[in-house]
Amino acid sequence: MEELTLEKFEEASEIVKEVTLETKLIYSEYFSAQTGNRVYFKPENMQYTGAYKVRGAYYKISTLSQEEKAKGLITASAGNHAQGVAYAAKLAGVKATVVMPTTTPLMKVNRTKNYNAQVVLEGDVFDEACDYAYKLAKEQGLTFIHPFDDLDVATGQGSISMEIIKELPTVDYILVPIGGGGLCTGVSVLAKLLNPKIKVIGVEPSGANCMQESLRAGKIMTLPDVNTIADGTAVKRPGEKLFPYIQANIDDIITIEDSELIVAFLDMVENHKMIVENSGLLTVAALKHLNVQRKKIVSILSGGNMDVITMSSIVQHGLIQRDRVFTVSVLLPDKPGELARVSSLLAREQGNIIKLEHNQFISINRNAAVELRITMEAFGTEHKKQIVTALTDAGYRPKLVKVKGTYSEV
Repeated sequence: MEELTLEKFEEASEIVKEVTLETKLIYSEYFSAQTGNRVYFKPENMQYTGAYKVRGAYYKISTLSQEEKAKGLITASAGNHAQGVAYAAKLAGVKATVVMPTTTPLMKVNRTKNYNAQVVLEGDVFDEACDYAYKLAKEQGLTFIHPFDDLDVATGQGSISMEIIKELPTVDYILVPIGGGGLCTGVSVLAKLLNPKIKVIGVEPSGANCMQESLRAGKIMTLPDVNTIADGTAVKRPGEKLFPYIQANIDDIITIEDSELIVAFLDMVENHKMIVENSGLLTVAALKHLNVQRKKIVSILSGGNMDVITMSSIVQHGLIQRDRVFTVSVLLPDKPGELARVSSLLAREQGNIIKLEHNQFISINRNAAVELRITMEAFGTEHKKQIVTALTDAGYRPKLVKVKGTYSEV
């Protein structure tokens, strides 16, 4: 292994200051109370490009020769590295081409174009886009910058550790999202160089846990497919150059289900008024999986590039998961006054009706049964149970209905 030295990290930390905003640690009273630890966030979602990736991209470009720059740059990315390279290339006066998966959120595509990069959409996942980028690099003689499997890129990302430890020298745990492993490599190697007692925990989506599987096998493993809403970490195969560093410096890996990211998004919006993309939420969701108390924990929020349609969907699903929105079906006779009776009951229980669906054709005998589906807001699980109990006591025999792909249990 080529040694990643403290001198290189110090150099990178100074160089990236030219393009990064200061992201001071944010203490979280809410998550500290929830976990029994002292929780801090490193808000890389607040960077100019919306993510930490500009660090590694800019440092890597600073190490290139004039000949390599003159050829033009090319990279592959699900979005954040794309913006980092495009922005850094623009500042360096270098042409850049970025290959992105066809599933990349529109906001990330448009922002990359706004930095004057040429964007090519190819493949359904990052790995397919990356293969195509290698092909174009060979055909057109471009200089390829890998989004994670590059030691210079990882060194630039490691500048995050330098800032964390300068601000909080007594940090006990650093939680780091893992896709291909560039961020985790830089952060973990420098953290251990500065203080070997610091625990660095990698966090992956359960549907794209290529690093966890590789560590278990003791060698690089390729997943057959990936399935996660955390598009920035949807990687089938981790970086081969980085894998030995991960093996040597990561203390554990936690995997997170997509449903946990939905709840974490609501928590961050409601308690910190911050937009954090799904990959950046991995470390937030991981906080409750740490079996420790009274420790100083820094959770790296790796990015905040999320389009409003995705936000809307996540908020809806989050409210359903928290039992703050639910749908119930009741049967009632088709006669005047029945709808008003149900509405009055819900008003007494403080259920806020969002939508009513009145189906007269559920039964041939309309006098016996007409279906009324009610979608309403509640304060949470206990309030929902209270409303359902009130409907049951009134003789309506309520049944919960599947809403937006999520069941809400009584």
